[in-house]
Amino acid sequence: MTTSTLALGPEWLQPDVIISWLGPWALIGLAVIVFAECGLLLGFFLPGDSLLFTAGLFVAQGAIGAPLWAVCLLLVVAAFAGNVVGYYIGRAAGPAVFDKPESRLFKPKHVARTQEFFDSYGNRAVVLGRFVPIVRTFITVMAGVGRMDARRYLTYSLVGGVLWAAGVTALGFWLGQLAFVRDNIEFMLILIVLLSVLPIVVEVVRARRSGGAHAAT
Repeated sequence: MTTSTLALGPEWLQPDVIISWLGPWALIGLAVIVFAECGLLLGFFLPGDSLLFTAGLFVAQGAIGAPLWAVCLLLVVAAFAGNVVGYYIGRAAGPAVFDKPESRLFKPKHVARTQEFFDSYGNRAVVLGRFVPIVRTFITVMAGVGRMDARRYLTYSLVGGVLWAAGVTALGFWLGQLAFVRDNIEFMLILIVLLSVLPIVVEVVRARRSGGAHAAT
């Protein structure tokens, strides 16, 4: 059984098209994509959230034959490994890794956005950044450039990897067993994208309330 999605971007970036194209190599392909998005600067355009959700949906439908626990474990390992590699790339290359001219794939504004996010939320940024497209790609390298303590970074990275890779995949699996979800997959993918920014909304509201309370005091 397969599913179809609304055109949320180029056809080759639609999660169901990617997984279907990978065929019997779907799990390996998913792991490579997650690794690239979490650790390599060229991975920011990949559909991480919707891809994980769709992977869980495909497991529920039997289109991916591996058990859910194995898929989740593989994707968590891929996400964590990507962060390890990205961190040490940033640590070894230093600020020069971001000192490159703008191109179709590399946008200085993405770096600026990630830096602002990292400065605002510190340790929490490593966990929250998992759920924010673009940020999750650049923040791991930026942590290395800023020489964030490796043990602290990798600890938060592992927590974020479990919540993101396993959590979103499991959500797709469980919701994928519902007829409404199967019949409205395009709506669910849009919802997943919107939910990916929810942690940031919560943090912004908390920061404003905290700032207001501090000002009043």
